[in-house]
Amino acid sequence: MHYPASELVIDPVLIRSYDVSGPRYTSYPTADRFVEAFGEPQLKQWLAKRTIGGISQPLAVYVHLPFCDTVCYYCGCNKVVTKDHSKSAKYINYLEKELVLLEPLLGDEREICELHWGGGTPTFLSHDEMAQLAASLDRRFKRTARSECSIEIDPRKVASGTMKFLAGLGFNRVSVGVQDFDPAVQKAVNRIQSEEATRRATDEAREAGFRSVNFDLIYGLPKQTLDSFNRTLDRVLDLGPDRVALYSYAHLPKLFMPQRRIAQADLPTPEAKLQIMTLAIGRLTRAGYLYIGMDHFARPTDDLAQAQARGQLKRSFQGYSTHLADILGLGVSAIGQLAPTYYQNAKDLDGYYAALDAGRLPVVRGIELTPDDLVRRAVIQALTCHFRLSIESIELAYLVDFRKYFAEELADLRRLARDGLVELESDWITVTPRGRLLVRAICMVFDRYLREREARAAYSKVI
Repeated sequence: MHYPASELVIDPVLIRSYDVSGPRYTSYPTADRFVEAFGEPQLKQWLAKRTIGGISQPLAVYVHLPFCDTVCYYCGCNKVVTKDHSKSAKYINYLEKELVLLEPLLGDEREICELHWGGGTPTFLSHDEMAQLAASLDRRFKRTARSECSIEIDPRKVASGTMKFLAGLGFNRVSVGVQDFDPAVQKAVNRIQSEEATRRATDEAREAGFRSVNFDLIYGLPKQTLDSFNRTLDRVLDLGPDRVALYSYAHLPKLFMPQRRIAQADLPTPEAKLQIMTLAIGRLTRAGYLYIGMDHFARPTDDLAQAQARGQLKRSFQGYSTHLADILGLGVSAIGQLAPTYYQNAKDLDGYYAALDAGRLPVVRGIELTPDDLVRRAVIQALTCHFRLSIESIELAYLVDFRKYFAEELADLRRLARDGLVELESDWITVTPRGRLLVRAICMVFDRYLREREARAAYSKVI
């Protein structure tokens, strides 16, 4: 049976039994499988192959801008917390060095379908630095009216007039960090942000002609309650963003040092966290947002919902995307994707700068996908983006006998089918509305690396 993409049933009993730790599948294999044997020579080789035979994937560019001037205790991103704004001026010069090394390897076809500046806080940069970086990118890549150009902003650090300035640089989508409007929660995570600052950034983005405004929210933060998050949702729905990302807070203080400042006792209980999530999903969907998948909601008119309706939704390191593309990752810790490979740059500024000073691309690890990786990636993409998988399409594209190849996986799926998460038909595997919130757990069945080694401790919980 084919269910509407946004149809969703929240089953607390099922969620509790399947709420294990697992990847978000922004890639397959996941980044913890990358190896240091993949370095600059391999990246250069695959860049050279991009345009062989005149056939190449569209190109997207991700720029990692790691600077923040305060630390948010919940954050697990690769960031540099500093008040010293001269550090970003130096960083922009090194991004230029990286572009100079990449330029001869890119070929002639350099039109980009997506540009994304993430962080950190990209708006940590001065207007002059942002203009310098945009000009540097525009010298190497061609943007068109169809290109999606998005930037993450911290509304606390955006002066009046900045959204108009960013629109002038060509940005047409913005992601606004909100997390939670409650003062007690904000204090507990060291991110004091007024509703007025968020409203002003949102209004100015719309006045400047941005096509889409996304709000990031987090549930499961310290001091958060059902009542407090309900009030946050009142304000969010009043502001009416085009997209909402509703992330589950993963408390992993051994991995992320800032989280050590969060007292375990201040976190909502698992039961309360599930109630907060249920409340948020119910309110967003009743307000007309469609459930896209994982942790994303969008208005029916938004490009993300339209791409899903057309069967063209994709998932990458930027989350859900409307384009299948090769991704060039620029900057410290940035991850890129080229044909059957992933690569990652040096994770710290010293390593990133040292490589570029030596005239080397700063890639430190990556992976070249095997035929097995490729077929499993296609299966996981179909499930995360469309909640259904055509067995015949996988067999035709990857020349496998699906039932033989995935015999063990299908045996495991039968247990999930008995629990109502999936439906198994002769040519389709369909995630039911009851199973959609647990699609990560369903994808984990097809993850060969997890099957071989049950190493789930470093991942966040599914819910």
